[in-house]
Amino acid sequence: FRHDGYKLDDQIEEKIEQLVFSGEIDSIRPTANRVGRATRIDDALGRYVEFAKASFPRGMSLEEMRVAVDVANGAAYKSTPCVLRELGADVAVAHNQPNGMNINDGCGSMHPEEIQRIVQMNGADVGIAHDGDADRVLLCDEDGEIVDGDEILAIASLDLLETGRLEQNTAVATVMSNFGLDETLAAHGGKVVRTKVGDRYVIEEMVHQKLNLGGEQSGHVIFRDFTTTGDGIITALQVLRIMHKTGQPLSKLKRCLQKYPQAQRNLAVKEKRPLAELTVVMKLVNDAEKELSGKGRVLLRYSGTEPKIRLLIEGRELDMIDKQADRIADAIQSAIGVG
Repeated sequence: FRHDGYKLDDQIEEKIEQLVFSGEIDSIRPTANRVGRATRIDDALGRYVEFAKASFPRGMSLEEMRVAVDVANGAAYKSTPCVLRELGADVAVAHNQPNGMNINDGCGSMHPEEIQRIVQMNGADVGIAHDGDADRVLLCDEDGEIVDGDEILAIASLDLLETGRLEQNTAVATVMSNFGLDETLAAHGGKVVRTKVGDRYVIEEMVHQKLNLGGEQSGHVIFRDFTTTGDGIITALQVLRIMHKTGQPLSKLKRCLQKYPQAQRNLAVKEKRPLAELTVVMKLVNDAEKELSGKGRVLLRYSGTEPKIRLLIEGRELDMIDKQADRIADAIQSAIGVG
């Protein structure tokens, strides 16, 4: 992270990696006045709890709400239950016994079936599931259905649009967010700007365009009015606030987003040739886009970390996009597939 709380950009990270892996860092010997100092904050938990609570309206209480929480044996194992209880909620907590080895182990947002179980077992109004470092969150409604980052982003966007607080009437999402998000915001006078996958790119775009809301389907949601990066409890509190304000259960709030069906294919490849050189594949992509007639989209990209190519097609008719995905996947396999 930078000094101002935002993530380092790619260029700086690459420069640091180059220094480390080249061995050049071993020859760098800064003088004492250029070396940073570590400071222990004795009441870090208490200070963070007060910070999180400050994102929730004064005078609003969660006293009538039962909240189930899966803290993934991770960073928020104390803070999230504490924040919710101090705001008046009846809290049922699970996976809050970290031992340094059990983080994300069969729990948290990486295992959403667990928060579904906890919600139903406790008769909760809502469930909150963090990942290990608690920068993201998935929610679970009172019926035991998962509410993902796209749905959270839609709920928050409409609330901010309604009150005139969504900067430039625009939210930021990645290319992987459901196309229904664009339609939902457009129907209410808003729009979606998309970035490549990664919360750092969402935040960069938010800063660049001076926007205050963005996020990913995975549950990284950034409320820039409160913080400079994803924060799971801040995100959850904003949804709880909207539930309280509207008097609506989460199962009803999430209906604001009508998701498009998706067909996804992930294929191993022997090489990452420029997509423009895959003429047969790109012709099929163009054909699919024409068939969708603006009521869907085709996304084809190489993985940044694996020898794979990822295909995503969204459209109103699942049968149609499945057939399109199969045709494109077959062409990819013939051109650059493994085996």
